Amino acid sequence: MKHGTSLTPKSPRRRRRTVTAAAIGALTLGGMATLPAPTATAADTGTPNGDVIANLWQWNWSSVAKECTDTLDPAGYGAVQVAPPQESLKQGNHYWWDVYQPYSYKLDSRFGSASDFKSMVDTCHSAGIEVYTDAVINHTAAQTGTGYAGTAISNKYDTPDYDPADSDDCTKTISNWSDQHEVQHCELLGLPDLDTSEAGVREKITGFLNKQIDLGVDGFRVDAAKHIETGDLNAIVGALHTTTAGDAPYITQEVYPGTPPATGDYYGNGDVLDFTYAAAMKSQFGGGDIANLSSFGSSWGLADEEHSNSFVTNHDTERNGYTLSYKDGATATLANVFQLARGYGRPSVYAAWKFDQSDEAPPNDGSGVVTGTDCSGAWSCLDRDTAITGMVGWHNAAAGKAVTDWQSPGSNVIGFGRGDVGFVAINNSSSASTHTYTTSVPDGTYDNVVGEGSVTVSGGKAELTVPAKGAVAFHTA
Repeated sequence: MKHGTSLTPKSPRRRRRTVTAAAIGALTLGGMATLPAPTATAADTGTPNGDVIANLWQWNWSSVAKECTDTLDPAGYGAVQVAPPQESLKQGNHYWWDVYQPYSYKLDSRFGSASDFKSMVDTCHSAGIEVYTDAVINHTAAQTGTGYAGTAISNKYDTPDYDPADSDDCTKTISNWSDQHEVQHCELLGLPDLDTSEAGVREKITGFLNKQIDLGVDGFRVDAAKHIETGDLNAIVGALHTTTAGDAPYITQEVYPGTPPATGDYYGNGDVLDFTYAAAMKSQFGGGDIANLSSFGSSWGLADEEHSNSFVTNHDTERNGYTLSYKDGATATLANVFQLARGYGRPSVYAAWKFDQSDEAPPNDGSGVVTGTDCSGAWSCLDRDTAITGMVGWHNAAAGKAVTDWQSPGSNVIGFGRGDVGFVAINNSSSASTHTYTTSVPDGTYDNVVGEGSVTVSGGKAELTVPAKGAVAFHTA
């Protein structure tokens, strides 16, 4: 959600898939109608799927489906996070933030039809990938007009799903970000705040989310969760159906730190997006010294590890300068390599489009409908960068292993392992680095999963030449 001046009883915990040390191949750098059955599905490749989330922000449904089959499953991703699927504002400039202005709970959007959405979910499931949607449930649209499914709104408090009595009594825009009541009951950027203390409002929200779960959706990123009272959100989460796999849906919540309410207040509902983690990645990779990361962990002010949904960048923070972005090139890629190697919380890898202006629309057909993702053109597809896909497999192989053998042979050069399973060396400097590292990985020859060539470990030592702004990583799987 675009947040203007500030970004803004316990529910079941998430399910994490068990990942074995089975091999991942070496990769080298570089109201709703009845829906038809999907026209095609894809077989699971058999690659172990871990807990890494690919955040394919505002990709259309057919592109998401293809990515699940062609990239995410072969690499070992566990889930895909997609854009808000509901009908939203359609206006002349087709800005990206239109999708955070809900017009109705119809699953017809700028990303495709309801049947396209269902087909995407089924295709991703067939490839072993869970699907999480962006749930915009705090508010309705601030702007009147017409939505992508043809819904017309002339009064922002009166929509097909809600009437004026369903909005909170506070109709002013939030101005005092230190006042928790104002933050949670007044209007974020003029968006009508739904009165989630009302049982009827919560029933409509849970109906919308349960409709998605019944179609196969496995979880939700709760947009603007900071602006919903924790008790209200807990009641919503507690009323959700189990997924088709029989699990509680995965929940991650957007709770920007720094002003009340506190991030930790939301742990009872699920995970939280770890903005402090992302800020730390920028401070160390974007101008600090990554050798400082030897002490990285909860003492850095991060979200609790059990509830952290870590990320290097997202759609808000890449636009306001809070984090690194695709514009930082190899530096941002290395921060993602570290994220996957270090292991803290549940990691997300972000992939979206290139932009010159903050509000710029995603690539579209001129009417606002998002076109297919072309990773060689207007889109930046970090999720399929071979350094990242290699590290997804590395991350899965090292799951549950402690950080070991930390070394820093020079400024902005580090190496460390995860138990006796894997080792990674990262060079964030402008010159190549050669060093003999100590490693607990057994003696042998291993593929470098983020680049060309192989690594030989002998006597617990490995001599590695790591290119400038590059990495070397290997693991026993």
